[in-house]
Amino acid sequence: MSKFAVRSVSRADVRQFARYFAAGTSYFWMVYIVFAVCYSGLHWAWWPAKMLGDAAGWTLSYFLQRYWAFASSGLKKREEVTLAKYVALTMVNFAIDYGIVGGLRAMGVSPYLGTFVSAGFFTVWNYVWFRFWVFLGKAPARQTGQKEGA
Repeated sequence: MSKFAVRSVSRADVRQFARYFAAGTSYFWMVYIVFAVCYSGLHWAWWPAKMLGDAAGWTLSYFLQRYWAFASSGLKKREEVTLAKYVALTMVNFAIDYGIVGGLRAMGVSPYLGTFVSAGFFTVWNYVWFRFWVFLGKAPARQTGQKEGA
């Protein structure tokens, strides 16, 4: 069978996605709150306010994704490689995110709304990259519904 064969979604897959989504939500709100404080509260330009928010969010996200959502003993021996992959993907995401938010802002859309649009895109984009490249360790345990030895 091909390594790309379609398989059913297990409970472990759903649990992992739920953790990924919760961690991503934490990232989003960290970015949003820091951005709001700096942009609206301190009256910074949108770009440096978003940069500071992103830096805080990326740090939180790495730890939540690595040690909770995609936790795997297989990653312990390759921590530097995993972090390097995360940083590389984050740099690509940086360009895409600022293109989305900045492009929408240039069209008159608030960067607050642009951040939500960007988050929608990255919900799917990052899950695929995190699961199949950045945090690739052991696959989640499959729930077969059968007892061992049956």
